[in-house]
Amino acid sequence: MTVIKIRRLEWLGHLIRMNETRSVKIFEGKLEGRRGRGQPRLRWINDVEDDLRKLIVKRWRTKALDREEWASIIREAKAKVKGL
Repeated sequence: MTVIKIRRLEWLGHLIRMNETRSVKIFEGKLEGRRGRGQPRLRWINDVEDDLRKLIVKRWRTKALDREEWASIIREAKAKVKGL
């Protein structure tokens, strides 16, 4: 599970730095229509943001634009995971 969380953070950095015309950027969009009653479905980004909250990473969108700073966040996350 920890490997998956680290890989998601690495992939998030790639997604944020991608060109706006790439179809992968759709993760930031909103879907139209209605869903039935009940709890809203979790999205991929919700899980990633939860992981970032646990790592106490603030303003992650601007930090992900800087490749070196994002790499240091990933290294820190790996160290925290190994320390647990």
